[in-house]
Amino acid sequence: MIHAVYWFYIINQSLFPVYVGKLESAGMVDSQYLKDIFISLMLNVFSFYVVYFIFPKISAIKNKLLLTVSALLSVFLITVIRLPVEWAFWKYAGHMNEKELALQWIWVWNNLRLVVITGIYAILIRFMINAFETQKLKSELINHKQAGELALLKLQINPHFLFNTLNSIYSLVYHKSDKAPEAVMKFSSIMRYVLFEITADKVPLEKEIEYLRSFIELQALRFKQPGFVSMEADGNAEGIHIAPMLLIPFVENAFKHGSKSHTPGILIRLHAGNGSVRFEITNYIRKTQPVTEKEYSGLGLSNIRRRLELIYPDAHQLNISEENEQFKVILIIEQKDEDKLHSR
Repeated sequence: MIHAVYWFYIINQSLFPVYVGKLESAGMVDSQYLKDIFISLMLNVFSFYVVYFIFPKISAIKNKLLLTVSALLSVFLITVIRLPVEWAFWKYAGHMNEKELALQWIWVWNNLRLVVITGIYAILIRFMINAFETQKLKSELINHKQAGELALLKLQINPHFLFNTLNSIYSLVYHKSDKAPEAVMKFSSIMRYVLFEITADKVPLEKEIEYLRSFIELQALRFKQPGFVSMEADGNAEGIHIAPMLLIPFVENAFKHGSKSHTPGILIRLHAGNGSVRFEITNYIRKTQPVTEKEYSGLGLSNIRRRLELIYPDAHQLNISEENEQFKVILIIEQKDEDKLHSR
């Protein structure tokens, strides 16, 4: 496209006197002027593409003196080739007389000037195209790297979640709890979601909320105190899609590090609307073991931070704070344009 635009510009520049009807006032004849445009265009195309294709080889020369000599020699050879071709054209196609065909320095200088000008354009266009190709390659490499990193992060989610959940079920079975069969059924339901939805880039927010409720109910079977977890989900989640298992690490860490001496000990609130999701989770901190964000994060939050950076680079806010013996996480996700189109 760049080449086509360039030659369209060059041809139109040459034909400008024809467009404005100024050939006669400039002492030019239509047929002669068009022949001049034709031979000039052919010779300039030749000069342009010779420079265009040999420039990468010449520019790769490391020795500055050899580089300079090669560049000057290339200009000289192109000019030497142009001169007899132009002379033959005007003799056999242009039917010039012998006086006009006499080789003059102005003729040589004009060809040299055109070789230099077309050569500069060729180099500039070569640089431009190389810059586009480099940027495209860089973007592709970044996309491949990010896709691979996201795939690795997803692979980390499954075993991390699996081990935590199996530990919960093992605890119920070990204590011969009557809740063990129910826990296994909940676990089966959750695993269906994990196996079939984790491979998708985005899932409906309703499914993620349903998954969160199932996980909380499974974890709640371990505790004797009813109402240990309070979860509210309001707003309009219809048409909103988010990355699968994006919220579960926060809930996992709240169960793992939260104090069991309060009811409710974990407070979860999710609000959806206007293409955005606001997720808040608060848990009380154990007095015997102060928890910093670094200690609290572990695999789950470090994973989620990186996923957010990759999936929502400029469309999320994550705030983690500790205040009044409470650890609080606030995550705000703005639905991107492509997600809105996908939901429609």
